[in-house]
Amino acid sequence: MSLPQVPHNKVTIHSPKRHGGIVWGAVLVLLVAHAGLIAYSLTRQSPTFYEPAHLVAGIAHWRSRHPDLNSVDPPLVPMVAALPVMALGYNDEWSGHDVGPAERPEFAAGRAFVSANGTRSLWLILVARWVCVPFSLIGALFCFLWSRALWASSLAGILSLSLWCFDPNILAHGGLITPDCAASSFGLGASYLFWRWLKRPSWHRVFAAGVLLGIAALTKSMWIILFGIYPFLWLLWLSMNDRRETSSPVVGHRVTCCVQVSQLTASLLAALCILNIGYACDQTFSCLGDYTFVSSSMSGRTPTGAPGNRFRAPYWAGLRIPLPMQYVLGIDAQKQECEKLHETPYLHTGWWDRIYAVGVKVPHGTQLLVVLAVATLLTLCGRSHRYPRDVRVSSRDVAALLMPTITLGGIVVFQVAFMEGYRCIMPTFGFLFVFVGVTALWFRGNLRLRNACPPENG
Repeated sequence: MSLPQVPHNKVTIHSPKRHGGIVWGAVLVLLVAHAGLIAYSLTRQSPTFYEPAHLVAGIAHWRSRHPDLNSVDPPLVPMVAALPVMALGYNDEWSGHDVGPAERPEFAAGRAFVSANGTRSLWLILVARWVCVPFSLIGALFCFLWSRALWASSLAGILSLSLWCFDPNILAHGGLITPDCAASSFGLGASYLFWRWLKRPSWHRVFAAGVLLGIAALTKSMWIILFGIYPFLWLLWLSMNDRRETSSPVVGHRVTCCVQVSQLTASLLAALCILNIGYACDQTFSCLGDYTFVSSSMSGRTPTGAPGNRFRAPYWAGLRIPLPMQYVLGIDAQKQECEKLHETPYLHTGWWDRIYAVGVKVPHGTQLLVVLAVATLLTLCGRSHRYPRDVRVSSRDVAALLMPTITLGGIVVFQVAFMEGYRCIMPTFGFLFVFVGVTALWFRGNLRLRNACPPENG
């Protein structure tokens, strides 16, 4: 006697919802482990040299709505860290430090804050650290989402997420009152949302990308480069148009170039609005001639000369800058530090030493995975005719992922002088972790990809 046949619609063991639950369960476990490791390390490690300075800068920004105390770094992370400290109360005898061109008063104010609050300052800094932990969790989630969508594989997303959650550099900076981890998270998230808009342009997608771009610019001023990368990347995306991809019904509706230009412009304007709101619109649209610069390239002087402004010529002086004055002066101050500093605290003989520093500070396992990811990508490109159309690796998808990494990494590595540049290159890690996710495709029938889930299409 034959066994009764089970109807196909009653079989639930291969249900996508069940597999989705397992995947998101794994994501939750990794995020909890990541947060636990960071929170534990914060209780064991003493404050770094920079943290009191950032903390008092955030407090000063809330109290005076004026970010003069620390113009080098944007105020988002210090302001968030200052919230629990202001709620708990503190001794403010540290205030009153003068600010001016080429000055870094936040460090003296930070030391005075520790002195005024005594041993209680350790507790205040610890609480401020804890509220910064979600910045790292946000980056971990964006890392998973982009890798899963880009490589059409939940396994790829889990791999990229694991690299983020257990990378020693991310763990070390994940809860500090410094902008590096937050910049890594929001820069990655802004680029991910912009990539989704490139895949299928729409007003709600471009608005989300613009808002996150503004937030990323409020974490670290280096992300101002995205305002130039996005238009260039959009033009590159159009020039690399793939007939197989655009003719596929998966891609969906088409949007005219005029509409896309309008959406891209609106996105950049939204980012500018968020950036200016973060500075309370402090001296936004000031004339270029009203600035006092300290770097040689902006002031037109030698490194030992006085502050000035090389743009006070009649045809430049009246140009209005749509950025907060302190934001522009912060970029100028960072440029001055690069010009003044001729050696780093670690390696100081040339730009190749900075690459060597990355080689010894990044785990060797991660380096090998990057090499394997390149080999995997070349294999996919060389055998792309054997794969289904909906899972073929697109060269412009890879370009959208790697362009911010290459641009930012090049700026940091080839600076004439470069202070603690390894920390500055941290925002590229998330992009590399997403790129490494492609190695998960080796577990799909020797790169045949027959059972791959649909790629990101909207």
